[in-house]
Amino acid sequence: MFDKLGELVGEHAELERALADPDVHADADQARTLAKRYSELTPVVNAYREYKQAGEDEEAARELASEDAAFAEEAEQLAKQRGELEDRLRILLVPKDPNDDRDTIIEVKAGEGGDESALFAGDLLRMYQRYAERQGWKTEIIDSTLTGLGGVKDATLAVKAGRGGDGAWSKLKYEGGVHRVQRVPVTESQGRIHTSAAGVMVMPEAEQVDIKINENDLKIDVYRSSGPGGQSVNTTDSAVRITHLPTGVVVSCQNEKSQLQNKEQAMRVLRARLLQAAEEEAAAAASADRKAQVRTVDRSERVRTYNFPENRISDHRVGYKAYNLDQVIDGDLDGVINALSSAELEAKLAEQ
Repeated sequence: MFDKLGELVGEHAELERALADPDVHADADQARTLAKRYSELTPVVNAYREYKQAGEDEEAARELASEDAAFAEEAEQLAKQRGELEDRLRILLVPKDPNDDRDTIIEVKAGEGGDESALFAGDLLRMYQRYAERQGWKTEIIDSTLTGLGGVKDATLAVKAGRGGDGAWSKLKYEGGVHRVQRVPVTESQGRIHTSAAGVMVMPEAEQVDIKINENDLKIDVYRSSGPGGQSVNTTDSAVRITHLPTGVVVSCQNEKSQLQNKEQAMRVLRARLLQAAEEEAAAAASADRKAQVRTVDRSERVRTYNFPENRISDHRVGYKAYNLDQVIDGDLDGVINALSSAELEAKLAEQ
């Protein structure tokens, strides 16, 4: 660990010298990249300096303890402080998800369960919107297909965090998978509890510079927007379906009033999906994680269960369980997300 820290201290010093050079700032992109890396390393370097200083102070206190017993107590306190700083350094050295500062695109799809599944998908969509509001983030529905009962057959939601700090991906990346609900549907006259499911796919939003798309690789179809039951809600061909021919990825958008706007929104989703695919190819571990999100929206393949009769939420990946489902469905996801984040950190620390 300490060899690694020495290297990072050297890199931090080089970055500091580079950022002091006016010529570096002539290239805004380069300066931004260097500043970001410098900002990432600064907490590590500061903690390492505190650790070394605590060690030196402890050594001095132990030397003086032979003459004055008061220094023995101080040495023990410094040893405890040094141990805490070492633990902090181990956490700081855990590799950061490179997408943590990105905005996020969430796709919610109804699965097995008919109308009840679509209603649950709508609940999930609103849950993520309310969670984003609690975080001070902005949301935008890129596309959605509603059902006659007010449910959601499928919807695509963009979540944008403010500048500074981690992005929406750092929190929402854990939401991918099949979500299962157990409750009495509004369509059930006998009061029986039904189980249904909805799928959630989470992707970091890609910038145009991240993914270069050749227009010749796109097949673009236009058609009229449709609403619940399939009825047309627009008299012009404003809806857009884009097929990326090399990969077969298909994205459609019909929420906007103009064909151009729908195309722009569809391209946002397409870039996110292609970025995700590129990352899957680049890392086998990432591939396993992403492919595990939603294979089939089946009741048995679930990451989380929402049990309304017991007001219970259970996340099956980490054994998390709480009886505040009414608050969770209203956007209070902090408890379950923190549990997933802590489990991920512990797993990474175990690999060090």
